[in-house]
Amino acid sequence: MEWLHAPWRIEYVLSPKEPPGEESLFTRIARSDRDVDNLVIHRDRQCFVLMNRFPYNGGHLLVAPYREIAELDELDDSELTALMLVVRRSVRALKTVMNPDGFNIGVNLGQAAGAGIERHLHYHVVPRWRGDTNFMPVLTDTRVVPEALVETAAKLRKAFPDTA
Repeated sequence: MEWLHAPWRIEYVLSPKEPPGEESLFTRIARSDRDVDNLVIHRDRQCFVLMNRFPYNGGHLLVAPYREIAELDELDDSELTALMLVVRRSVRALKTVMNPDGFNIGVNLGQAAGAGIERHLHYHVVPRWRGDTNFMPVLTDTRVVPEALVETAAKLRKAFPDTA
């Protein structure tokens, strides 16, 4: 048997999970001024974009409103519009930097749907390439991310479109 070490995963495994009643991870990041440390790519008036520290694929972005809400119905029309415009801008930046063949874009609402941070709605924007699903995730539950997150984040910040 061969072993593949993924030391970046231990940070997630050992990290404290959010106790009820405290601010979500996204709320803490939204209020922080440490964008580089938090892998924030872009800030808009009503939402922001950050790299997923535990990505499904390289370039996996998260788009979240500043307001901590759990349901789509809690978004007002301007927030909903802002989120979708920033999702579109995220796709453009990923196309420029990573040249993917396609994207998975979605929202997981509730724990049963796979939401890791239930109380703060967020969109996933995941670039995909032909053949990017291989034996690693199937046989070993391991994903290979070919570039350090901080390097990808820096490239995406430079490529993020200034207009919707």
